[in-house]
Amino acid sequence: MHDTEKSDFGIVAMKPANKTGRPVAELAEPRPETKGNVGQQNTHRAQDRARVTQALDRVRNAARLKKKERFTALLHHINVDALRTAFYALRRKAAAGVDGITWQDYEADLEPRLRELHARLHGGAYRPQPSRRTYIPKADGKQRAPAIAALEDKIV
Repeated sequence: MHDTEKSDFGIVAMKPANKTGRPVAELAEPRPETKGNVGQQNTHRAQDRARVTQALDRVRNAARLKKKERFTALLHHINVDALRTAFYALRRKAAAGVDGITWQDYEADLEPRLRELHARLHGGAYRPQPSRRTYIPKADGKQRAPAIAALEDKIV
């Protein structure tokens, strides 16, 4: 009912007209108006106020519906705007990866870095960096070793 890009089901009245001759004296009751959030957009707008593509939403829905489906060509969905959106969605106080670059360091020179990252992605030169391991002691005496990815790997 409240799914994206779908209308609510309307109940069509089945009351017949009083006089069925030609011309019809009165029509059957009309279909009711749709309910829900009619005036709202179904996609968010980017910071540059351009409409965000719905392609990623369709990919997300396809992945949700077809769990065993394999996606082989998704690189064309990645553009500088998508990378910028992913960057601003990251936690600002997250730990730095092996490169030592923090969110604030990357933001200081954001646009050229995003353009260069986009060029490396589409040129086939991008390689993810190894994750930084830290060991956190657990209550039972063992250690937990979470992997901390580099900032560019988190963006991608």
